[in-house]
Amino acid sequence: PRDRWRYALQMLRDTGVDLSRVRQTEEPTGTAIITVSDDGENTIVVVPGANGALTEADADAALGKAGTGDILMLQLEIPAAVVEKALHLARGKGVRSLLNVAPLTADAARLAALADIVIANETEFALLAGVATFDETALMTLHAKTGQTLVVTLGAEGVAAASNGAIQRAEGLSIKPVDTVGAGDTFSGYLAASLDAGIALPQALRRAAVAGSLACLAAGAQPSIPRAEAVDTAL
Repeated sequence: PRDRWRYALQMLRDTGVDLSRVRQTEEPTGTAIITVSDDGENTIVVVPGANGALTEADADAALGKAGTGDILMLQLEIPAAVVEKALHLARGKGVRSLLNVAPLTADAARLAALADIVIANETEFALLAGVATFDETALMTLHAKTGQTLVVTLGAEGVAAASNGAIQRAEGLSIKPVDTVGAGDTFSGYLAASLDAGIALPQALRRAAVAGSLACLAAGAQPSIPRAEAVDTAL
């Protein structure tokens, strides 16, 4: 529907999300065209719409009052120049930045180098690291080179992260997925929110992995994101 943006914002409003900095444009709401196979895996084609209308001025506005102790969460469905500006601003202000490199664009490697924490799936990590497939050796090699916290989501195998010179693993839930759409976004959001709440990385990874698992038990993207109470109960 043409007014789907109202529905999307109302869902956020109903869960207590602060929408005071949401800016409306003449562009339609971004659309993801998603196909789902019988085993729940998905392929997504993104039409940016309003996402593509973001400018560097929006990055300035979003980070205007941010400071040490705050967290910035980004992905690559918005223009690369905006992501780059936001990451530079975050570093200058002492804001911890997380970048999910999905969808993996030609700018992903360059932008990933500017983030404190990089989140990727197995395929994205392999391309970033220049290896054929993901393994812990490649993860530690890239971590040693960049010094960044690197987080790799592994589907049913949970998540692996390299941080402070060590590998950390966390498991999700044992489930039969209905629809994996939104699981990566859910993981990233819960990881950022958990770190923002002062939860240590190992526990934050577990909480995010469980949230991602729960998101696979319902169809759709935004509607499938579990509430914090459901995640805490599953933990």
